[in-house]
Amino acid sequence: MALNRRLNTDQDFEEAVQREIRVRVFQDDYIVTSNGIIIRFDEETAVVQSSVSEIAYHDRRTCEFFEVRKK
Repeated sequence: MALNRRLNTDQDFEEAVQREIRVRVFQDDYIVTSNGIIIRFDEETAVVQSSVSEIAYHDRRTCEFFEVRKK
């Protein structure tokens, strides 16, 4: 079972980038990215890489980001 922690602040995002934490991204109550790593972010956008060739740009205002930890 996985434990989820919501990423809210810039400090949360910075920690996720530095520690290469796996995240799930939700938009409109649907998972749009799963098991990706945040590689870059700013006030408006977070860039999540799920594989070598899969990079997604997510709006921080319309998406929810959750750290996924295995129990």
